[in-house]
Amino acid sequence: EDAGDYICDSGDAQTMASLAVKVAPVTFVKALHNLELQEGSAAHLSCEVSKPDVPVEWKKGTTVIHSSQKCSIKQEGNVHTLVIHDLNRADS
Repeated sequence: EDAGDYICDSGDAQTMASLAVKVAPVTFVKALHNLELQEGSAAHLSCEVSKPDVPVEWKKGTTVIHSSQKCSIKQEGNVHTLVIHDLNRADS
C-alpha cells in the first residue's frame, strides 16, 4: 500500500519518484512432521509461517479440510494447527 508516485513540490519546481515495494514471499518456519497414532486418539498437525495473518488452507490430498466436529482449525499468530479428532483408518 506504500507503493506509488511521490512528489516533492517547492512551489516553483517539483520532482517525482515512483516507489515499488517488493513483497517478501511467505516461507515455512516450522514444517509439518509425519505422525503415527492409535485409532481413537487425536492428531495435532502444526506449521509456522514467516508472516502473521497469512491465510492457509489445510488439505488431505486434494480435498480441502474445513472446521467440523471431526477437525478443528486454529491460528495463533504465525502458527496454524489442525486437530483431527477420534482418528480412524480413513484419516490416514
